[in-house]
Amino acid sequence: MAATLSSDFDDLRSPFLSAEDKKPAAEKLCIDDMLQKYCGEFGRWQLKHFILTSLAWALEAFHTMVMIFADREPDWKCVPGANCNSGGAGGACGLSPGAWEWVGGRHGSTVSEWSLICGDKFKVGLVQAVFFAGCMIGAGIFGHLSDSSLGRKGSLTVVCALNTLFGCLTALSPNYWIYALLRLLTGFSSGGVGLTAFVLATEPIGPTKRGTAGMSTFYFFSGGIAVLSGIAYIFQSWRYLYIASSIPSFLYIILVLPFISESPRWYLVRGKVTEAMKLMSTIASSNGKNLPDGVFLALDDEASSTKTQESGHDITLMAYKNENLENKDALVGSIVDVIRSPITRVRLFLAVALNFLGSVVYYGLSLNVMNLETNLYLNVMLNSVAEMPAFTITAVLLDRFGRKPLTVATMWFSGLFCLIGSLIGNVGAWKVVRMVCGVLGIFGMAGTYNLLFIYTAELFPTVVRNAALGCSTQAAQMGAILAPFVVVLGGWLPFAVFAACGIVGGMFAFYLPETMNQPLYDTFTGMEAGLA
Repeated sequence: MAATLSSDFDDLRSPFLSAEDKKPAAEKLCIDDMLQKYCGEFGRWQLKHFILTSLAWALEAFHTMVMIFADREPDWKCVPGANCNSGGAGGACGLSPGAWEWVGGRHGSTVSEWSLICGDKFKVGLVQAVFFAGCMIGAGIFGHLSDSSLGRKGSLTVVCALNTLFGCLTALSPNYWIYALLRLLTGFSSGGVGLTAFVLATEPIGPTKRGTAGMSTFYFFSGGIAVLSGIAYIFQSWRYLYIASSIPSFLYIILVLPFISESPRWYLVRGKVTEAMKLMSTIASSNGKNLPDGVFLALDDEASSTKTQESGHDITLMAYKNENLENKDALVGSIVDVIRSPITRVRLFLAVALNFLGSVVYYGLSLNVMNLETNLYLNVMLNSVAEMPAFTITAVLLDRFGRKPLTVATMWFSGLFCLIGSLIGNVGAWKVVRMVCGVLGIFGMAGTYNLLFIYTAELFPTVVRNAALGCSTQAAQMGAILAPFVVVLGGWLPFAVFAACGIVGGMFAFYLPETMNQPLYDTFTGMEAGLA
């Protein structure tokens, strides 16, 4: 009888034992593997997130390029009855103040309002240099903050708020020096917009789609320049223009940012594993996929596909789940850590050099092209549109030939046409040939400048990615500060300098590793293990 009862009890218990034996095994995955295997690399969720985040690039274009219109030098004309020769504002330097006047009034630009001509003409270039100096400082500071306490979304919110504040205050500048100070502050906040938006937009995207998506962010910057041309045409007073170009940053905060999520990679390296898992689950469901039970996020140096057993002394699935969903200590890195690591130290030097040299050429050639004697508003719009084919071609070729060959090719393409331009005289029909060389030079460097952002981001682990990007952006701002002084050299020298920068930059790129279809490492340990 006892034997019968025992047998019956075993029969009743056996279905439960069988169910337990069939529990899904736990699996640790890094974010890239989880995106590829379960969530989708670039689905509906990533598309929406990418577009909304990348709109911040248009805001950066507003605050950066507004100086072209606000600091323009208007035409002038003789007053009735005065004896003067027609010409540019340079010809007005030898005339008495009452003999001429600005076309459209003195409040059209900062140049006409504060008479930044003749001996004070250098102040226009000084304001431009001061703005980029602010960008250089802001890129470093916000690059670190977005990697640490503020996060990607928090940093983007702060810089947009500061841009709104400083941009509107700039419109109230009572004199030139207050104007220069506020442009410095605007540069400080603008320096963090692009790099923060770029990282936030691309980090939730899978490795095989990240390159093309990253390249596409720059369409928003060029599109922002084109839109700014229309805004500037409507608001031809520089004070109204600054307000009109600053209000969109405030609208972005209240209308767009609430629909943007923080980066799951930032959650993970900050130890907020629960938040990271919730976000990955949301990504999967939005993309029409399912994130199964027993799959957990881990840093790339912890992740493995080893399945845990639920017998003997092995941990149970529930214990494993509790262990991996509890918040852990945050991992914090800085630019010092980048320099300490032999691998990233060399990469940082090369990334800084490439960004500096590319910026000198890009901004230098942009200034040369915009000196064409055409309608300013139309000219700026056409220049921005002309860069887009370079972005398209680079994006198409990016995942076919890789980052490294494309960087070398585009820098040498630009350097070659700059070299040809330096050898051509600026007389007669050769002026047109030199102009074409300049356009082709900026076409090539626009592709490089676009490519360097995604390339630089892929060279460093998550814990220091924005810090490294910030350092590279600082180098690019130093190149932007230098570019106007190169243009002032005149003659064949600017083209020669741009050619040297392009050719030397292509040589530096040979020493960088290829990152196409490689994982985005989270930690230094993961990177070292992956490269071993």
